[in-house]
Amino acid sequence: MISNAQLRSLATYKHHRTCELDNVFIAEGPKLAAEIFSAHIPIHTLCATPQWMALNENFLPEIPNIFEVTPDKLARISHLRNPNEVWLLVQRDFPVPDLPASHITLALDHIQDPGNLGTIIRTADWFGVRRILCSDDTVSHFNPKVVQSTMGSLFRVSLTYTDLPSALASAGCPVYGALLSGQDVRQLPVPAEPAILLIGNESRGISPDLIPLVSHQVLIPNLGNTAESLNAAVATSILLSHWLLR
Repeated sequence: MISNAQLRSLATYKHHRTCELDNVFIAEGPKLAAEIFSAHIPIHTLCATPQWMALNENFLPEIPNIFEVTPDKLARISHLRNPNEVWLLVQRDFPVPDLPASHITLALDHIQDPGNLGTIIRTADWFGVRRILCSDDTVSHFNPKVVQSTMGSLFRVSLTYTDLPSALASAGCPVYGALLSGQDVRQLPVPAEPAILLIGNESRGISPDLIPLVSHQVLIPNLGNTAESLNAAVATSILLSHWLLR
């Protein structure tokens, strides 16, 4: 059983800085635990209820720090409103498997909402997009809300945080940018060769310094002519489905 001192120590990982210093991230729940075990990603610490332990005892010998906890103690270290059986500290340095990949790369400019980033990663995984370039000011993909909302897709998509203007300028392929001034996506040819799809910030769109690097401005037409804008994750899903489901 876990001591109160150990609980207090693990609770400090609620702070992003502590996770960053120890090169770990938090994952919670049986679904993510199963994904992590399946991907053979090193686990630093695991806390779980006796019921979960009994069902997953085959995985436990490989984990250095294991604690059996009651639901109320799990709540003290969890980010979730309703903690779910198992809590893990996972090593950040994990390989992404070599899977069949789309010719589209996503580029994300200053995406700030963790739920949006998590949904974009999950959508990318669904469509076989294996590479995402993120501006340095995009929310961390190790944010607990991002990790949870990816539902395991985080472990199958490679994310690189970079100076986005330099990365786009040196990419050597067309850059499609989602812009209200763009051409109707239904009238644009589907990219047949490697291409980048650039998605901008939730409220401000694509940064002005990136617009000159966009070779094809793309618009999702507002058929209802009432809503002001589309959610960034929804726009990503529409554009990927339009290009990759043909």
